[in-house]
Amino acid sequence: MTNTSASVTDTALQGLPEVIEAIRDEWNVPGLATAVVKDGQVILSQGFGKRSIVGNLDTTDQTLFAIGSSSKAFTAMAIAMLVDEGLVNWDTPIKHYLPTFKLYDPIATEQTTVIDLLAHRTGLPRYDLGWYNSSLSRKDLFERLQYLEPNKKFREVWQYQNLMYMTAGYLIEALTGQTWEEFVQQRIFTPLGMTTSNFTPKDSQQTSDFALPYREAKEEVQQMEFYDRFQAVGPAGSINSSVQEMCKWLQCLLNKGKYGETTLVSEAQFAQLVAPHMVIPPDQPAFKKQPETFYYNYGLGWGLTSYRGHTLVEHGGNIDGFSALVSFLPDDNIGLVTLTNLDSNLATQSVNYTLCDHLLGLEERPWSTRSKQFIQGLKEQAEKAKENSLDTRVPDAPLSHPLKDYTGSFEHPGLGVFTITQDDETLKGTYNETDFTFQHLHYDIFLVTAERFEVHIKGSFITNLDGDIESFSLPIEPDATPIAFMRVAAKHLQEKSVLEQFCGAYEVMDQAATVAFKGEHILSLTLPGQPTYELEPYKEDSFRVKGLSGYSVAFQRDEAGVVTQALFKQPFGTLVATKKAEQQ
Repeated sequence: MTNTSASVTDTALQGLPEVIEAIRDEWNVPGLATAVVKDGQVILSQGFGKRSIVGNLDTTDQTLFAIGSSSKAFTAMAIAMLVDEGLVNWDTPIKHYLPTFKLYDPIATEQTTVIDLLAHRTGLPRYDLGWYNSSLSRKDLFERLQYLEPNKKFREVWQYQNLMYMTAGYLIEALTGQTWEEFVQQRIFTPLGMTTSNFTPKDSQQTSDFALPYREAKEEVQQMEFYDRFQAVGPAGSINSSVQEMCKWLQCLLNKGKYGETTLVSEAQFAQLVAPHMVIPPDQPAFKKQPETFYYNYGLGWGLTSYRGHTLVEHGGNIDGFSALVSFLPDDNIGLVTLTNLDSNLATQSVNYTLCDHLLGLEERPWSTRSKQFIQGLKEQAEKAKENSLDTRVPDAPLSHPLKDYTGSFEHPGLGVFTITQDDETLKGTYNETDFTFQHLHYDIFLVTAERFEVHIKGSFITNLDGDIESFSLPIEPDATPIAFMRVAAKHLQEKSVLEQFCGAYEVMDQAATVAFKGEHILSLTLPGQPTYELEPYKEDSFRVKGLSGYSVAFQRDEAGVVTQALFKQPFGTLVATKKAEQQ
């Protein structure tokens, strides 16, 4: 079933709707819409399949889909517009505009420019788990960047990074006083007449023509929830649009930043967007060189390659239940967009590249078959990796502690809290409202799985010198140092009524030590001749000495539950302090 809003007007596309429909069917995509712009005119704009299976609602060229990371090009365009206005310079460090900007690497902190943000070359891996499903604000995520350790040197290698596009959006707000959403709406959507394009699933669902999200699980297409927590990292991928309106975007791109009589950006700054700024490593699966393509480079919000000798500029997008691909061939004055409502599929590439073959008068290549084989290969690799994890188990290697000792809240300053609870004879985890299952392998090592992301990675629990489970380590990024989530105390250990029982004077080695409040919910420790230290709740009756590795205080109680002693634990030994009776 096809649903055409604009007829096929180019003879090169005759018979293509049937080919596109076959690709949609082969990929089990419920709904697909595609459009072509050639020489400034829309020559194809059409919907295929269903935007809602249960509702039996047809897809049209006005159906709204999430375009995911195809949104990045809008953010890059917005920055280019501000360069035109003199509000920002491509090569001036971000700290000049955002003095609080701070990365883990001090060199990157001082030297990162907007080009570095937009070209994915800050040295940071993705860290997508840090923002996905998070309720943090854009400002919160910006302030946490300093705690995310890079796995590559600054400007050494291209690594896809959504948080840097979030930062670019945060910069736009600082420079203009408008949120990224307000700026894109006013300065891009409105001039282009993109009247239904928006930034949230809620806005899409208030229209009369929007697609529902689907995923394929166990060879069955299932409806899934809209991803509705994109606000914080919106500049990296929150736009929803239709192929009809994306044609206006393509017309602007093919005209180097102009649309009709309106100039959105100068040709000089537009050229920066589509110029190669960083080589994409050829070992990246999504950018593997094909016989028809060249090695990939990255511009600003765009991937750059050659398709059968023709310059190709494109960017895909994937977010829960939707996949997109926006492409244009500037030398041939051709633009293409394909939007789908199925999670992580390559029907988008199959359609766009098949359209390219026909529009360029070239022999058609079997893109759909190739892409199917590629996806199947990735699935087999993931399954093999899981099997390898299980095959390397050390048999009969038990846990070092009772299972309950592994439960609790574990925190990383840049990535937040990972909560682990007991689930019968195993553990389960929750992080940013995403569920993780635990399968014991050996010793204190577990296979940690998140069904949503289809990941299977080994997590390990680390014991401190006192024999306590102190941290949970998870290698969430390949080639990066595993993330150590440190155990944090239960919330009740920050309540004043609980903390005040530890306050008082203690005698240790004929000297006086004092435990007192520092504010309403924090304890401090003062020792003769030493600075006052802050105590961080660790577990019941135990506190770490902030800033001193290996130092802690454990309070002891008598049979009546009254605090009578404090053990000052240090790397070279433990000192016993007796609590003095309070003066009446």
